[in-house]
Amino acid sequence: MVRKGETGLTGNVYTGLHEFPDMAYLLHVLRPEDLFVDVGANVGSYTILACSAVGAKGYAFEPIPSTHSRLVENLRLNCLEQTVRHPNVGIGDQSGELLFTTDGDTINHALAEGELCANTVSVEVATLDAVLMDDSPSLIKIDVEGFEKPVLLGAQSVLSNTSLHSVIMELNGSGERYGFDESTILEMMFDHGFRAYSYQPFQRTLHDLNGKNLDSGNTLFIRNREYVEGRIRSADKITVNGCAF
Repeated sequence: MVRKGETGLTGNVYTGLHEFPDMAYLLHVLRPEDLFVDVGANVGSYTILACSAVGAKGYAFEPIPSTHSRLVENLRLNCLEQTVRHPNVGIGDQSGELLFTTDGDTINHALAEGELCANTVSVEVATLDAVLMDDSPSLIKIDVEGFEKPVLLGAQSVLSNTSLHSVIMELNGSGERYGFDESTILEMMFDHGFRAYSYQPFQRTLHDLNGKNLDSGNTLFIRNREYVEGRIRSADKITVNGCAF
């Protein structure tokens, strides 16, 4: 269910997959037996791909109540109420509450210290480690508008679990509002054995990056490249707008 101007989904209407390399990677690497975790799910674009198109189980975390209701509607339309848990919480480095903006569509975010905004809402926040507990995701997507460091700090057990082979993370410089730069994120991911890549869907190839992906808002972090490449090669073809690859 897409509304005019709802940028988290309208790109799919126009192009098939609005973040084409990253979404194609998800479709090639995920399997129905996997667990997908969507941190900053918005109205469900990635969750629907992972859990409806692929058939994986999932968690979809969306803190903004009005956006969360749209997420739930899209889960219902895709018959995912039983296979996707969808807590209306934010994810950070400790439990508690934080103020979030409410009028920014896909760029809503946790308020930084000293930041002023007229339209905000107080939202429960938890750590990924506390919520997932014994669940072991294979792939995590993180889109939190600069709040990546607290999310990762609260996910140390999840990141250490070898079942997690891939993280798709938006890195757009917004971390500056919270007082850190993205070199910190890269170091944290490298310390957990991940390396940065971009993906070429038509060739099904991974390309090493020295840092974040400068050609996309997302950077793909992979651990155990050989295993991931085996999955990519063995995946069935997917068809988008009549093009199979």
